[in-house]
Amino acid sequence: QVQLVESGGSLVQTGGSLRLSCVVSGYTFSSSAMGWFRQVPGKEREFVASISRHGDYTTYANFVNDRFTVSRDNARNTVFLEMNSLKPEDTAVYYCAAKPSATADHTYSLPSSYDLWGQGTQVTVSS
Repeated sequence: QVQLVESGGSLVQTGGSLRLSCVVSGYTFSSSAMGWFRQVPGKEREFVASISRHGDYTTYANFVNDRFTVSRDNARNTVFLEMNSLKPEDTAVYYCAAKPSATADHTYSLPSSYDLWGQGTQVTVSS
């Protein structure tokens, strides 16, 4: 059974940091490009970051402005999102997503590119 399980979401003050993790099981993690998205009620799911199969390439949304870093550990089937200098507008449910059998060295920013999704983890940034 394929599973993506996010963790690390929490309540944090403005300017604080969080590290989200997403552990993947049930298929070959290293064959997948991975992405992080976020969503607030009433809005569409928004791209945050993506990382290629072996971690050589990353892509970020413009709003990230060097505050976030996506990384992966293929030996541990885990993708991370390190978030610094958090702002209240970063408050959302954060989802990880996987695109199995991705083209090597590609990243993907559209939700429709991903086949598998986690259940999400809540990040709340207080002002």
